[in-house]
Parts: sequence; structure tokens; C-alpha cells
Amino acid sequence: MSIPFLASSLVSQSQIESDQIPNQPSLPNLLSPRSSQILPPLPPLRCRPRRFLVLPLFRQKRRRRRKAGGKARKMLKFLKGVVGGSGAGLKDLPYNIGEPYPSAWGSWTHHRGTSKDDGSPVSIFCLSGSSAQDGHLAAGRNGVKRLRTVRHPNILSFLHSTELETVDGSMSRITIYMVTEPVMPLAEKIKELGLDGTQRDEYYAWGLNQISKAVSFLNNDCKLVHGNVCLTSVVVTPTLDWKLHAFDVLSEFDGNNENANGPMLQYEWMIGAQYKPMELVKSDWVAIRKSPPWAIDAWGLGCLINELFSGTKLAKTEDLRSTAAIPKSLLHDYQRLLSSMPSRRMNVSKLIENGEYFQNKLVDTIHFMEILTLKDSVEKDTFFRKLPNLAEQLPRQIVLKKLLPLLASSLEFGSAAAPALTALLKMGSWLSAEEYTLKVLPTIVKLFASNDRAIRVSLLQHIDQYGESLTAQLVDEQVYPHVATGFSDTSAFLRELTLKSMLILAPKLSHRTISGSLLKYLSKLQVDEEPAIRTNTTILLGNIASHMNEGTRKRVLINAFTVRALRDTFSPARGAGVMALCATSSYYDATEIATRILPSVVVLTVDPDSDVRAKSFQAVEQFLQIVKQYHDKASSGDDDMTIGMSSIPGNAGLLGWAMSSLTLKGKPSEQAAPLVPANLAAPLTSAASNASSVMDTQSTVSDRAMSSMDFADQPEPGSPTSTDADGWGEIENGIGEDHNVEKDGWDELEPLEEPKASPALASIQAAQKRPVVQPVSQAKQPATSLRPKTTAKPPRDEDDDLWGSIAAPAPKTGSKPLNTKPSASFDNDDPWAAIAAPAPTTRAKPLSLGRGRGSKTTAPKLGAQRINRTGSSGGI
Repeated sequence: MSIPFLASSLVSQSQIESDQIPNQPSLPNLLSPRSSQILPPLPPLRCRPRRFLVLPLFRQKRRRRRKAGGKARKMLKFLKGVVGGSGAGLKDLPYNIGEPYPSAWGSWTHHRGTSKDDGSPVSIFCLSGSSAQDGHLAAGRNGVKRLRTVRHPNILSFLHSTELETVDGSMSRITIYMVTEPVMPLAEKIKELGLDGTQRDEYYAWGLNQISKAVSFLNNDCKLVHGNVCLTSVVVTPTLDWKLHAFDVLSEFDGNNENANGPMLQYEWMIGAQYKPMELVKSDWVAIRKSPPWAIDAWGLGCLINELFSGTKLAKTEDLRSTAAIPKSLLHDYQRLLSSMPSRRMNVSKLIENGEYFQNKLVDTIHFMEILTLKDSVEKDTFFRKLPNLAEQLPRQIVLKKLLPLLASSLEFGSAAAPALTALLKMGSWLSAEEYTLKVLPTIVKLFASNDRAIRVSLLQHIDQYGESLTAQLVDEQVYPHVATGFSDTSAFLRELTLKSMLILAPKLSHRTISGSLLKYLSKLQVDEEPAIRTNTTILLGNIASHMNEGTRKRVLINAFTVRALRDTFSPARGAGVMALCATSSYYDATEIATRILPSVVVLTVDPDSDVRAKSFQAVEQFLQIVKQYHDKASSGDDDMTIGMSSIPGNAGLLGWAMSSLTLKGKPSEQAAPLVPANLAAPLTSAASNASSVMDTQSTVSDRAMSSMDFADQPEPGSPTSTDADGWGEIENGIGEDHNVEKDGWDELEPLEEPKASPALASIQAAQKRPVVQPVSQAKQPATSLRPKTTAKPPRDEDDDLWGSIAAPAPKTGSKPLNTKPSASFDNDDPWAAIAAPAPTTRAKPLSLGRGRGSKTTAPKLGAQRINRTGSSGGI
């Protein structure tokens, strides 16, 4: 086969596969390294020959170079984006550009802005140029790159940047957008604050301290020269911190290359002539390189100090000689910063050590807060106790915008002591309602979850200052679950504070939380070992009665007030029970008043305590008026049988007493304020005295298990006067029932006055000790009739019964008429004498001596015990 034939064969195959006919006259040299060798014919091609057979080697190399060039261009584009910008254009900028500020540094314009994602505020700096070779654009790119890479607390924080080119006809314009944290020009902020005198000097000292740290960081740590420190290169954050920016001239300090004659600051032409030191005016780069790295910026800091205190922008270098406005404590350092010899200028880091000027109340306070984690507990406690008074002496705007956020953050993260809460609430009181909700309440809500008992005590002591600002949902879901742990705390002081806080929190709780949780705790506190807590529990129940649903009120109130409060051994607790009944009289019908309330209150008209007697007489008169109203309406055939205390004069005063008794603050001597009558101040005074003396008292009932009852889902009681168990225990509804029954409501009531009661035997003692006083002549009769019935308890159905454990048992034969009398053996016996008994002052006798079961011989001992208790009642 000849060579031409081979060539024509290859051409035809190539046309079939690629429709391209290459012109290859020296094909044998390409097919074989030996041109004289004759190759055999090729088989038919199944793929493109130009890729495998006829493609020259130089084309393969060219393709490789093209691919490498494409990768290089992509990398170059990426690097350009990193240095020059981080976005593709204005439409891709995730921020909205707002109104500009009147002033900005250099050719930049400073705009307000917001984020498109969450609306958070930002600052947007814009710089425009007519061409890519514009020197301002090159300097602006340098500033963006430097700001992006330099990080310091006192240097403006960079967020985003992009570069956009717009074409208008034959003109093109390039704009650089740089996004930072929200800031404001210093000159504008000074006008807005309007500070003068000492407060102005303290704020300037704090700001100069921050700028000096930023300049020192650049000069000494980074070996960089800012080149243009002045008033316009400083901006202020929303927390009133000063920050340095305007990095367009920023350059490395080239002090090691002393022989170099070129400019060290590439864009020094952008610096105003009034801010240039003499060596920079002369462009003496050799002298500049031989000078310390802080020489140029020390001069600039002197210019900033002059502009601050003179209140005007520096017009020429000669104005630096005017020192009339410079504080005397700063004048010497000011002169050293502006020394004519660069080598003698003071290092900026040394300026911070000027204790006479930079150590003032504001600087020291903020500095202490910033290094709070390094302080010990004694220093923290001392500082936060002085802070409320100190805050009044500092500039109000700085306190609210700088100190308050620092204080809230330190409390939230646990570095602040409990007294800091007092300062937080005092500062928060200077805020508007909207700002208070945003800046203070979130911190307070988080503090409720703290395990620090001191924090919890401080929160409860000041709850009247912020409680009204809490929403119902916030209280019910986040605050109350943490507050409720204080009801069973071992500290009586904390239990009482928790109880008093419910006066503010309870109105914001849901009905389910009140009935399913709060009332369980109050039931336990009504038999607390501390008499002040028992008294305040009764007062609180009277105040929150309006926030209970009707069924809960019918189950709780009468039992809580008559069975427990009116039979309490502490006379102020009995008085509180009488007043609570009067305050809640509108929730009782005439039958309940006549059969259950009046009999219990009438007994107290002969109480040993004169205050209790006076309140009882007043209550009897008022309840009798209610019953008379009922009688008059029933006789006249009036269909509207609504009656209640609302028609009785003085009802508002009773409620007011109950409220004021829980909200009064101060020492026990201050609690007998003229807000309440003298005869009503006893419960409050006692409560306060107990609160101040039992901070670490161990509770004897804190370990008593509460039954797991949840009556939130239980059916409503059919009738409050029903003799059946209605959800709150077996309530006695008649006066004439069998008085020989021992369990008349005292079967599980603990003798709370005994100091040595064992917590483990609390429930047993409560069931076996009855502080009942009857006439001595009748002592044997109850003993013979009551003894056989002490060995068995009547059945109870109190899954949702809080007060069932002390409620009177259900009558055996139902309610009897009011005029029904017991057997003749009770001729001179008052069936309600036990309720009016004063508190015992002697220790209970052993069970084997005073509580013999089924033995008639114990009656004389029981009678003697009653005599002793009666005789010692005067000490209550």
C-alpha cells in the first residue's frame, strides 16, 4: 500500500467521524518516528481521531495551558473579592442604606443602615470614584482590607463590604460599601449628650482611655502607623464606647529599613495639613523611620485632645498652642505628645498610666465592671453596695447605656453578687417602660432560675419594683415554677418572702396553677412552725380569693379561715382569720354565714386577746347585717338574693389592711405605720420581726410530704353546705351535732408553738395534740365520751382536698337544726369552747400520760392539762 492511499483513507474516516479534513502533508512523520516505515492499514475508527490520533501534541499542551489559566483567573477573582469586597453588588448587599450623618472621615460618607434579615442596626460607609485608578478608591480598599484584618475591642468592628460599578452613559462610577457595627460620629454624639463640667471631663477621660489603648495596640503590638488620629476618625457605639476607624492611611512601620528614601505612608497625601507633624510635612522619611513607631500617632492623639476640649475642629497647626481648655491634670502629657522632636514624644501606652486624670468615678466603675471576673467576693460585695449611690453621681446617659448593660450581663452570667440586683433595679427605674421591658426584664426572668439563695432572696425582696411589668404568660410559665421552690425551703425567711411575693404574682397566674399548685403550698404554710408565716398565709388567701374560681373558693376559704386560722394558737393569726372572713364575705351565702362562720366567730368574742375580741365583735355585727339583709329580701319576695360585704361599710378598709400588711417594707419598728389601725398592726409587726431573725431557721414541716392531689381536673362541688365530702374535706355544717366526736378539725393540726417538735413526728403530733380548753367542771365528761373514738379516723375522700387534713369530719347523721342541743350532760358546756382556746405555753405531755386511748383514768390528767393551758394563755 502506498503512502498517498493511506492518507486518503484517513481523510475519509475523519470526514465520517468529525466532518473536518485536516491538511497534514507530513502525516507519516506524525504516525511513526521512522518516516521510512510503512504502516499497515488502520481499522475503521469508532471515535474522533483528532482526539486520539491526529491531534498535534502542541494543541494538547495549549489546552492544558488554557485550563491552568482559567484556574488562575478564578483564583485571582477570589482574591480580589477577599481584598476588595465580599459581595457582587448593591442588590446583593444584605443591608438597607438609610440617612447619612452630617460628617465623616475623608471622602467617605457615613449612613445609618439596617440588616435585611433581622432589622438590626448597622453603619454603612460609602466611597465613590470616577475610575479604577482613582487614588481615593485605592486608599479606601486599603482601609477596608486593614479594618477587616485588625481586631481590637476599641477598633471599629467590620461586618461586610462590596464594590459596585455603575455606568451612566459614557461615564462609569465605582462605589465601595463597607458595613460595620452601628456607630455615630463622635462630634455628633457629644452634641447629643450635652455634658458639661465634671461629668463631661469624666466621659472624655473614659473615651481618651479607650482610643489610647487602640493606638497603643497598633503602634506597639502590631507595628502599624494609623497616620491620622483626629476627631473625625473616632466613632461612638450605642453603649457610648469610643472606637477608632479611618484606616485608609494605615501602613506598616518600616523602621528597620533606614536607608529607604520612599514614602512609608503610601497615602499620606490624604492627611490634613493641620494634623501633620513637622517631619511628615517635610516628607522626611529617613527621620520618620528613625523615630519610634508611635511618633506620628502620638501627635495625632494630641490633636484629638485639643479638638475635644476646645469644642472646635482644628484649623491649623498653630492652634495646638492654645491650652486654656486642656485640664491641668492632662496638660503635661498633652505637651509631651506634641513634642517637636519625634524621639521625645511620649509613648501612647504611657498616657494611660496618668492616674491623676484617668482615675475618676466613671473610669474606675466601668473598669471594675469589665474585669469583674477577676475580683473576689468581698470586693464585689463592697462595690455593688456602693453602686446605687454612685450611679446617681455619674452621667445618666452613660449609666443607662454603658453601666446597665454591663451590670445585666454580669448578673446573667453569674459574675455579679446579689447586691447588684438592687443597683440594676434602680438604674432600670430610670428607663422608659419599653426600654425596661427590653433591657431589664429578660435578665430578671433568667435570674429566677439561679441556685444562689442570696439572688433569690434579693429577687423576692424587690418584686414590688418589677412584678407589675411581668406579663401573665411570663409569670405562669417561667417565673412561678422557680419561685414555688421557696415554699418548702428550709429557711423560714425565704418561705415568708416567697409567700409575700404571691400578692403580686398570684393575679397573673392561671386558675389551673392557682388551684393545682399554689393552694397546696398555702395549705402547708398555714400549719408552718413560724407564726408569722401562718398569719401572712391567711392574709394572702383573703387577697387572692378574687382570683380563684367559684368552686375553689367554696372548697377553700371557709375551711382555711374557720378551721385553721380561727383555731390558731397565735392570737394575731386568729385576728387575721377574722379579718379575712370579713374581706371575703361576698363569696359566702346566708346559710354558710349562719351555720359555719358566725358560730366560729362568736366564740372568739371571749378570746383572751383583746384585739381578737374587738375584731370578732365587728365581724359578728357585719355578718349579722348580711343575714338580716337576706331575711328582709326573703320576706319581701325579692328574687335578687345577692348579698355580701360590699354593702357593709368598712369592707374596703379590711381589704386594704390585708394588702398593706404584705407590702410594707422595713424594720419591725417601721411596720406599725399609720396605714392600718393599731389593733391590726400586730400580725404584720410579728411577721417582720420573725423574718429578720430566722434567716437560717430550719423548718420542722418542710419535709412533710404533701399528698399528690390535683383538683384542677376534679368536678366542681355540688353545694358548699353539703355534708358529703365536697373536695375540701369533711366540713362541719351544723352546730348541734354530736360534740363527743374528737376529730373536730384539730386531729392533724400541729401544736406549732412547741419549739422542740421533731420533724419526723410532726404529723403524728399534729394528730394527737389538741389545744382544746373547756371548763374544768366539764373536764371529765368529754374524756369519758371522747376516748373510745380516738382509735379510728372517719373515711376521707380528699384527693383534691388541700385543707381536708384539718377539716372537721362529716356529720354522722347530717346537719341538725341550729336550736338542737346535745344531751343533758352538756348543760353548762359551750360546744365551741375548743375553738376559742388560747395557745398553750407548756410542753405537751407524753402520749402515755395525757392521751391514753380508751382509758377513763386519763380524764383527770387531761383536765389538769387544760387548766394549765388556760392559766398560761396570758403570755401569748
